[in-house]
Amino acid sequence: MYSITGLTKTYATKERGTISALAGVDLEIADGELVSIQGPTGGGKSTLLQMLGALDRPTDGSIKAFDHDLAALSDAELTTIRAQSIGFVFQHYNLIPTLTAAENVEAAILPVNSGGKVTAQARAERAREVLAQVGLADRATHRPAELSGGQQQRVAIARALVKRPEVLLADEPTGNLDEAMRDEIWDVIETLHAERGLTVVLVTHDTAIARRTPRRLRIANGRLTELD
Repeated sequence: MYSITGLTKTYATKERGTISALAGVDLEIADGELVSIQGPTGGGKSTLLQMLGALDRPTDGSIKAFDHDLAALSDAELTTIRAQSIGFVFQHYNLIPTLTAAENVEAAILPVNSGGKVTAQARAERAREVLAQVGLADRATHRPAELSGGQQQRVAIARALVKRPEVLLADEPTGNLDEAMRDEIWDVIETLHAERGLTVVLVTHDTAIARRTPRRLRIANGRLTELD
């Protein structure tokens, strides 16, 4: 799935000069792996996730995925890969407040449907299907303000999955939830990973969640290490 070699990312700032967010990261992630990444604030977790998600470009190195070196692609090509192959889940749910749960989920299909291949009826059916998979079949017509935090995060997961991506990238997906809701959301992610064979990469500060992943990584000062 991912083959990363010598991945480096630096930023120039007025206050601190050049900051190295990633310092020569080498990483292999196989198809269908469930991986967590931990580390201190500012250690490079989110920067690495942005690279995996084709949201940013490295200063140096290569990141091979989806039969391409992402570092060498044009902005338009990266946009296509993000739209078609990668699902994103964030700490803040980023739902559109005026849309229902089903409409929020359907909206994720639009960027990959420029040719109109997925009809309105098919979009609605796919939205209902994934909402049922995350346990929200009975909340499809509810707007975000009418849902709990955990339910909103389930909608966000459904939105990430409705376009049927190869990879799910999650940045602190349980960070805003209490312990009970955290466990519920993680159960959903684990089940979807097992049933769909998705590659899942999770950034988290929560050691209890990280310990439930088969593979754990830690990044600090831009350098990646494997944890037992």
